[in-house]
Amino acid sequence: MSTQTLIDGASAPVRLVPVAESAFQAWLAGTSDAVRQWAAANGFKGEAGRHLAIPGDAGAVAEIVAVYDAAQPLWALAGLPDALAEGDYALAGDLEPDLATAFAAGWAVGSYAFTRYRKRRRAPARLVWPAAADRGEATRVADAIWLVRDLVNTPPEDLGPGELADAAVTLGRRHGATVRVLRGDELLAQNYPMVHAVGRGSSRPPCLVDLTWGDPAAPKVTLVGKGVCFDSGGYDLKPAAGMKLMKKDMGGAANVLGLASLLMAGGRRIRLRVLVPTVENLVSGNAFKPLDVIPTRKGLTVEIGNTDAEGRLILCDPLAEADSENPALLIDMATLTGAARVAVGPDLPAMFTNDDTVAAEIAAAGAATGDPVWRMPLWKPYRKWLDSKVADLNNVAESPFAGSITAALYLQEFVSPSTPWVHFDMYAWNASARPGRPEGGEAQAIRALDRMIGERFG
Repeated sequence: MSTQTLIDGASAPVRLVPVAESAFQAWLAGTSDAVRQWAAANGFKGEAGRHLAIPGDAGAVAEIVAVYDAAQPLWALAGLPDALAEGDYALAGDLEPDLATAFAAGWAVGSYAFTRYRKRRRAPARLVWPAAADRGEATRVADAIWLVRDLVNTPPEDLGPGELADAAVTLGRRHGATVRVLRGDELLAQNYPMVHAVGRGSSRPPCLVDLTWGDPAAPKVTLVGKGVCFDSGGYDLKPAAGMKLMKKDMGGAANVLGLASLLMAGGRRIRLRVLVPTVENLVSGNAFKPLDVIPTRKGLTVEIGNTDAEGRLILCDPLAEADSENPALLIDMATLTGAARVAVGPDLPAMFTNDDTVAAEIAAAGAATGDPVWRMPLWKPYRKWLDSKVADLNNVAESPFAGSITAALYLQEFVSPSTPWVHFDMYAWNASARPGRPEGGEAQAIRALDRMIGERFG
């Protein structure tokens, strides 16, 4: 459970004083000469992310001051569960409910460790639940982030297409959703030919998860997530270095499930649908090949210019299905292109959308939650780069430029212009550890989207 390091009480917790970086000098001025001298002796200048143990009588710790960035409340205390000595801590002062909830959620998120194969080296510090915190909200946020991280961190031996589909079923049942899974040749029978084509080269059959939740009469919000559990590149084989992190190529699906967890646990007033194609892109005698021409659910034919551009291929069938219902909002998430990482780096999911109002609402929600995104253009003149001489379009452009844009333009072919659609090209991974954010799988944009959907639909 994500909030296991938040406790109802403790006999003698250490006092923990959170101080915003902008208020540190005022806080320091109000302390004793001894505290000011101690801070100076330790070179403690009140930078966000740092903390200082202040001694009391007989050398015991009297309290700990933790300085945080007020613009990033979720991460304010997230580094402390592992940074502080094992034991119990309690926040000092009266906190506003939103801040108390963010601190509690951040503590739970910061307590995360991937322990499936190895026990953690030490127990994290525990925090007494802040009195003003909304426990349900803190747990909702932490649970979703833990889910995303666990899924992305699990290697493909233990998280293949079937296991990822099973994880979606488990999530759906927890919230009373209806979940159907198409497996193997059922995909052909139900007209998902591209998902089948990409996944058929593995001994583990491809799947499509179809989850529905909420009032059927409510606004339709549909999520589509790329679930490539391992990507060898297919016949356009990746080099070893490029293949090493491909267990995370289902990061879009993991984040879609994390977002679905937030939306269902939050009781959003929507009819939620989640479509997750799950495959492995491997080399075999049955695998699809360069220059194959494969039909899609929409009826368009696609020439395979590169088998390593498989993510956009498995997304196009479920996008066409989602679009057929005329949803009020359609979102897809994918670890799609290296070009997006070159453009905006690992921390910023690249956002493409055909709706300026939706873009502005998501950007505002990202700023408010400290969960940023960055809008990229759907530059129409580049669409001709996807033309094929033998099919309706190619899955890659011949030009080496604008790789994330041409990938988004490919996906746009399967969505009606009238459907508000957002595509996220994300990394879903922390390349290096930061406080509360260990190296490994990461949730991105889901808190921003949860807020935006809540504000738009209730």
